[in-house]
Amino acid sequence: MQARCFREWVSYPNGQADVNHCHAAAGMGFLIGELLDAGLLHGDVLTVAGEGLARYREEPYLDQGVLSWRPAPNQSGDESVLRPATRPFAPDGGLKLLRGNLGRAVIKTSAVKPEHRIVEAPALVFNNQEELMAAFDRGDLQRDFVAVLRYQGPRANGMPELHKLTPPLGVLQDAGFRVALVTDGRMSGASGKVPAAIHVTPECLAGGPLARVHNGDIIRLDGERGILEVHVSASEWAERQPEPVDLSDYQQGLGRELFGVFRANVTGAEQGARVFATSNPTGTTTSMPHVASAHDHFAFAKGDVP
Repeated sequence: MQARCFREWVSYPNGQADVNHCHAAAGMGFLIGELLDAGLLHGDVLTVAGEGLARYREEPYLDQGVLSWRPAPNQSGDESVLRPATRPFAPDGGLKLLRGNLGRAVIKTSAVKPEHRIVEAPALVFNNQEELMAAFDRGDLQRDFVAVLRYQGPRANGMPELHKLTPPLGVLQDAGFRVALVTDGRMSGASGKVPAAIHVTPECLAGGPLARVHNGDIIRLDGERGILEVHVSASEWAERQPEPVDLSDYQQGLGRELFGVFRANVTGAEQGARVFATSNPTGTTTSMPHVASAHDHFAFAKGDVP
C-alpha cells in the first residue's frame, strides 16, 4: 500500500526530479502525514523510531549542533514533484497486476508512457539475459517483439537483478519498435520506460506456462486492462511441453552448490520467495509446498537426480 500511494503522489523516480528535489518539496514527513491522514497506512506499528508512524511526520534538524526534531511541512513546496492526497498525479497507483494464460505478473505502469503500455508482437525466447544482450549486440533485434526471458525465478537461479536489460530495450523502443519484456525474474524499482511484465508466476522451473512459449508466438501485454496472454489455440497450448533447458551454470561453481537446498525449497515470487515456514495470525504453522532433504540436494548437485 505504501508503494502504491508513493507512486500516486510523488513524481520521483518517474519524473525529471530526483530524491533531493523530493526532499526540498516537503519530504517524507509530508508524504507519511498525507498517507496517515488519508487512512492509507496502519499507524499503530512499531518502528525503529518508536511506537507508531506518527513519528515520521517529523523531520530532524540541528539546533546549535544538537539533533532535534520538528514538524515536517504540511504543504508541498513544489507540486510538480510532491502532491497532497487530494490532488494525485494519477487516479490509480503505479503498479498493475497482469493475468492471462501465461500466469500472473506485475507491471510498473507509472514509468511507462501510455502509448507504450500495450504491446502485441511475436515472442523472442531467451533463457538468460546474456543471450538477449548478445542478440542486441549482433543487431538481431531490429523489429517489433516481446522478449521472453525464462528461468529467472527463485527456484531456477535465485531471481537475479535484470535491470541492465532496460537500456538496450529502451534503445529499440526509441527507434520506433514495439518492444516489451516478459519474465519470471525481477527488476529494480527504478527500472522503467519499457513495458515489463515481471515476477511471472508460476515460474518456469515450477511448471509455469512461460516455459511453453515458442519463438514467433504472438504475445499480448496490455498494461491498461491487466492482460498477459499468448495467442495459441487451447488445444495446441495444452499439448505443448516445456523445452529442455540447461541450468547447470546456475547450480554449479563458485559455491552455488551450497545454495542448492534453498533453490529446491523456495516458494514462488508471489509467496515471497521464502525458504522457511512461517506462522499465520491464528498461530498455526504454514508449511512449505515441497521440502527436499539434504540427501536429495547433494544427489541433485552431483547430477544423480534429474
